[in-house]
Amino acid sequence: MSILFSEKTKTFHLYNQKISYIMTVLPNGHMGQLYFGKRIHHKEDFSCLLERQRRPMTACVFDDDSSFSLEHTRQEYGVYGTTDFRHPAVEILQEDGSRLSDFVYAGHEVTAGKPKLPGLPATYTEAQEEAETLVVRLKDAQTQMALEMFYTIFAEGGILTRSVRFTNEGKKNVQLTRAMSLCLDLPDCGYEWMQFSGAWARERHLKVRKLEQGIQAVDSIRGNSSHDHNPFIVLKRPTADEEQGEVMGFGLIYSGNFLAQAQVDTYDMTRVLLGIHPFHFSWKLEPGESFQTPEAVVVYTREGLGDMSRTFHRLYQRRLARGYWRDRERPILNNNWEATYFDFTEERLVEIAEKAKDCGVELFVLDDGWFGARRNDHAGLGDWYANRELLPHGIKGLAEKIEALGMKFGLWFEPEMVNGDSDLYRSHPDWILETPGRHASLGRHQYVLDFSRPEVVDHIHEQMSKILSEAKISYVKWDMNRSITECYSRALPADRQGEVFHRYILGVYDLYERLTSEFPHVLFESCASGGGRFDPGLLYYAPQGWASDDSDAVERLKIQHGTSFCYPVSSIGSHVSVVPNHQVFRETPLHTRANVAYFGTFGYELDLNKLTKEEQEEVKEQIRFMKQYRKLLQFGSFYRLSSPFEGDGNVTAWMAVSEDKREAVLGWYRILSHANPPLARLRLSGLDERLCYRITENGRERTGVYYGDELMNAGLITTEGVSGETAPGEKGGCDFDSRIFVLKAERSCLEGEE
Repeated sequence: MSILFSEKTKTFHLYNQKISYIMTVLPNGHMGQLYFGKRIHHKEDFSCLLERQRRPMTACVFDDDSSFSLEHTRQEYGVYGTTDFRHPAVEILQEDGSRLSDFVYAGHEVTAGKPKLPGLPATYTEAQEEAETLVVRLKDAQTQMALEMFYTIFAEGGILTRSVRFTNEGKKNVQLTRAMSLCLDLPDCGYEWMQFSGAWARERHLKVRKLEQGIQAVDSIRGNSSHDHNPFIVLKRPTADEEQGEVMGFGLIYSGNFLAQAQVDTYDMTRVLLGIHPFHFSWKLEPGESFQTPEAVVVYTREGLGDMSRTFHRLYQRRLARGYWRDRERPILNNNWEATYFDFTEERLVEIAEKAKDCGVELFVLDDGWFGARRNDHAGLGDWYANRELLPHGIKGLAEKIEALGMKFGLWFEPEMVNGDSDLYRSHPDWILETPGRHASLGRHQYVLDFSRPEVVDHIHEQMSKILSEAKISYVKWDMNRSITECYSRALPADRQGEVFHRYILGVYDLYERLTSEFPHVLFESCASGGGRFDPGLLYYAPQGWASDDSDAVERLKIQHGTSFCYPVSSIGSHVSVVPNHQVFRETPLHTRANVAYFGTFGYELDLNKLTKEEQEEVKEQIRFMKQYRKLLQFGSFYRLSSPFEGDGNVTAWMAVSEDKREAVLGWYRILSHANPPLARLRLSGLDERLCYRITENGRERTGVYYGDELMNAGLITTEGVSGETAPGEKGGCDFDSRIFVLKAERSCLEGEE
């Protein structure tokens, strides 16, 4: 890992064993992009990579040189209006109405490690040798605006992070109206664009299309990263697949409005922009004030989509998530929500918890309905104190009863919201986001609290901290059940209303930071009607998130497959729920519901008392299995083997492999059963080709041993028995079927061979 600067050619070369990132100071003082890709040899002069060519209808930016126009030059942080007509990375409105900027190189510094971003989540290092950071300083002489571009290259993996800090060093106010975290100009457009989109209950479905001239983008202007799109995109070469080929992944560590965009010009050059969405955004910078953008993460590989994903997994799991629970196996939980909804008493909760404990559950979670006047979703939000009619001994008393059973206790909050029917709203009706004189929209019968105001955050913090201090609470489920409308804060003047969306997210981060610091042993799980804010920003505070409110095993195949492209298995909240499923009303076998949920944090979303004795015994076996292989499933290397988005999507398969490659768990899922099906084999990944493995399938050992290279090349036979022709004692297949294979390495297959 190194960052080199050539004083003679004004060229920077950032590199490690995987990648090179090369940029230079252009003739007009702007920063130009020369190369991003696989590691190449260093040399003092890379000027051959700067393309300059005369073109018709080109405006000359420098010394009337028609070969040098920003329109046809790859840049590090493009500005519109001085011969570049592409969408810019930055725009600054000045007091005279001008929006032009001219950011010229003014210096740089290189430091070991990685600095924190004030008030924002970001990746980090624990030792200085893990990364190096380059800060390139640019200055606009007219406005005296300073721009610092941060580049961190990690020692391991093809990882580069970027962010930008603006400082008003002039004497006049300015309005920052666009401030992207990343601008990357690529020399061609021969990529396929991959996005992860959907809606409530079908989040992060994979969409793939060829890049074409024009603009391709995903975004959110909902105030949260959203169910609709995720702040993560991939550009891959058309020939790239899971195991090989050039791939770039782009992630934004942010939880609010975002834009991820690729613009291909008519010369087939591609500009990638990633950052806070400029729509409805502005930030007033008075003299001496600064603004820091969120961090963007870029992963480059020539080893396929799988390698890209595992690189993101390792980074987010080890150097984005923090604290006590970062590296710890997640407790198996039972949440009461789909078991009771609002209809519960303390006695009923203890009854559910007793059965959960009997089955091996480690954590009991009380969901919505325990506070204030909350008997339905019309009242109570904002009043974070126990309803003594339901819980006569309060949260403290209930937690003690759960702890006495030998389990930990968890609690649901929705701290960012308030009902009109609540003490908080009656005391502070001005604390919600609403535009004066206009109707305030409701979502799930609730308003959004104005978290851009410190006093609002302080009030909610005081209530939550009191509960967490008084009761033995080991887990918090932090929900957020609506997007932001009428985005206006009564606490800010007119020329700062464009700051509300971002200030709101900063308020959320502030509350998370305070609570996670005060209660470091509490496991926080983020939730937003399921997957409405499943993003890297929250992983910094909550190492796991409820991936979707849809807990149907079949729907979860697509949700968890799509999620896995960026997010580690340890971050994916996944539970076994009752059938018929409460979202799609499908009946799936109990074993399939568990086999899908194993590849996540794992838990139950039902009343185990209502299962048959046979089903309860099956649950006990599921929990025993999860406890035995939990570390491997949650922290092993994850490989996608068969996609629900390809072909007919009938078969999905994935696997987790231990670091030493001596152990693996494979999940195989088939949606619809077919009569007399064809032969089938599944090629595995991630194994040691020299090792031999014994395989158990659904707990029964297969005959023989198998070399790793055999399983990865010849494949594992997964042909199903012919319908109607099963052998005596053999169980036939069914719709929504699944199998779990466990692979364990032997010392050798043949005597004397290693």
